[in-house]
Amino acid sequence: MSWPEPVERVSAVLQAAAVDARIEQFDEGTPTARDAARAVGCDLSQIVKSLVLVCDGAYVLVLVPGDRRADERAVAELLGASDVRVAKPEEVVRATGFEPGGVAPFPQRAVTQTLMDSSLLAHEVVWIGAGTPAHMAALAPSELVRLAGARTFDLTTGG
Repeated sequence: MSWPEPVERVSAVLQAAAVDARIEQFDEGTPTARDAARAVGCDLSQIVKSLVLVCDGAYVLVLVPGDRRADERAVAELLGASDVRVAKPEEVVRATGFEPGGVAPFPQRAVTQTLMDSSLLAHEVVWIGAGTPAHMAALAPSELVRLAGARTFDLTTGG
């Protein structure tokens, strides 16, 4: 089965790292965490939102569970950044190589660092965007940390 090109990039990373993961296509689309959880049939907290923030001009990828919001102030404090904002759609593409709604945590293009909310480690399996709004990949959170080069912190506030 051949995947769209952005999904092939994600698949290549998973294969090269010999990670036990599976990519699935959801024709109804998974553009939001809620849509993704419904399509996958998992808890919202198992969906990984891949957010691109611009921190003092640098692209930072922040991975948070679908039922929580990234705390931009916590990220700013953690990085010692004075200016933190959500990336614009064209900046998301520049930073990750993926369109908004289909951002995968890897492979990365111009991301300077990746931060992951530590609550994701509580799950056996988490689901990440896999390159398009219709593709998701399931993998162990420890593999996500390794492949995304992520550091884990408490980065979220309640829904």
